[in-house]
Amino acid sequence: MLPPLKTLPIFEAVARLNSFSLAALELNVTQSAISHQIRLLENHLGESLFHRQGRRLELTKEGKYYLDSISHSLSQIEDATNRMKGQQKTQIRLAVYSSFAVYWLIPRLPDLKHLYPHLELCIEMSHSTPELSDRTADFFITVDKEKRGFQFKPFYAEELFAVCSVSFYETIKNKLGVTTDYELSEILRASPDLLAQFPLITSYSIYDRHIEDWKRWFDNMNLPLPEHIQFHRFSHLMLAYEAAKHSLGIALVNDYMMNEKNNETPLIKLPCRAYKTKEKFYLAYKEGRKNEDAIKNLEHWLTKKAILLPKG
Repeated sequence: MLPPLKTLPIFEAVARLNSFSLAALELNVTQSAISHQIRLLENHLGESLFHRQGRRLELTKEGKYYLDSISHSLSQIEDATNRMKGQQKTQIRLAVYSSFAVYWLIPRLPDLKHLYPHLELCIEMSHSTPELSDRTADFFITVDKEKRGFQFKPFYAEELFAVCSVSFYETIKNKLGVTTDYELSEILRASPDLLAQFPLITSYSIYDRHIEDWKRWFDNMNLPLPEHIQFHRFSHLMLAYEAAKHSLGIALVNDYMMNEKNNETPLIKLPCRAYKTKEKFYLAYKEGRKNEDAIKNLEHWLTKKAILLPKG
């Protein structure tokens, strides 16, 4: 038996906005009307869809399942209606990791706007892996690679590079007693553990603990992590990048953070072997939405730009 159909877009709005009052504003109805419709739907289903604790609102397990199940159908109804009216859906929400958004995606958005001027992109930045759900976004760049109902396309294989500022690069050369880039390259390729003489910047966000990034980097060189290293600890990769930019030490950052279009990156890659983390990034979206123009356009553009990213 179908539920009261009027309740479905109201449920979707409350779940997406995580608020009865915001849903009321968006739908131009009263908050009491929103509450009434949610109660009707819950009574029809015989399940609670939200946990309510004061002002805090959260989907129940049943609510999450129901939202994932109906959101695609609602999207299809909206898309079919727009097509009948001669309109195309141009808005799309892209969930992407914050460092990827800031250092790689945003500098390239003018090109996307030029190629698809009617595409309205809303970027949802995430510090951790975003949940693959319509309530999160329409399109994802994620390390997840499988979920029922989703389509995945390989996008990028991660590599980490040791980087530092221009001034710190000169400090390294002076301390190691070399004067040219070639000499520094030769000495660091032969003895990468010499970096342990300098402050190293570690970020928590890559492996959910500090120092693990450098430990794996040294392991990749078949070297133990040297003792007595001075570490500067930061919670996120973006902070490590900024700390290196301000000459605090040597950081490990993703190669896409160094792939700036204007070639004015304030950091230099040290002449050491890159560390391939084996982490893969994927483009992901609902299988049933693959024919939507906005999805196809964004996928085409990202796939084209991915050619510029190293493949592992």
